[in-house]
Amino acid sequence: MTVGKGKRPRDPNQLAKWIVDTSTSDASETSPSSAALPGPAAPADLSAYMAAMGRKGGRIGGKRRLVTMTAAQRRKAAAKAAKARWSPRKER
Repeated sequence: MTVGKGKRPRDPNQLAKWIVDTSTSDASETSPSSAALPGPAAPADLSAYMAAMGRKGGRIGGKRRLVTMTAAQRRKAAAKAAKARWSPRKER
């Protein structure tokens, strides 16, 4: 289980156990990172922060990938993208 890292388990049985354990545990066992966040405005600020980080990574990623790929790799990636773009859609 990944409870030690602060993540919720995916398995429904483990998730149920995790919920019971966290709801019945003492308040002194809460993580210090959750106590450091300010009141109700924190999720909006955190969301905006994470969105900004994602945009920054996206801008850097394409440029770095362009520099590290050879011309043949770029050509192959562009052909694959064009094929996916213009091929008929498959039914799901």
